[in-house]
Amino acid sequence: MSKRSMTYYVVTRERGENWDARLSMRQQEKWDEHAAFMNALVDDGFVVLGGPLGDGEKILLIIAAASEQAIESRLADDPWTPLRLLRTASVECWEILLNASK
Repeated sequence: MSKRSMTYYVVTRERGENWDARLSMRQQEKWDEHAAFMNALVDDGFVVLGGPLGDGEKILLIIAAASEQAIESRLADDPWTPLRLLRTASVECWEILLNASK
């Protein structure tokens, strides 16, 4: 699939019910597996930008995908999803009108 057929989405993920607030992000269960999964999404060009917002309660992802269903499907494979460490709070299509790189 060419990059031209991709749409950008703003995805917000939140800490899930099994997040241990006593531990840092990198101390959560299966951190290494989660980090490797996310790095692979970046390598694939699926995740363009991503990281925690503010105090880390929410995570912002900019994703290039063909559809919301593609996003849901890919993020379901995140090791933190079935562990309920993270959940997807919102997926919104993003129309980019301003771009400093052009």
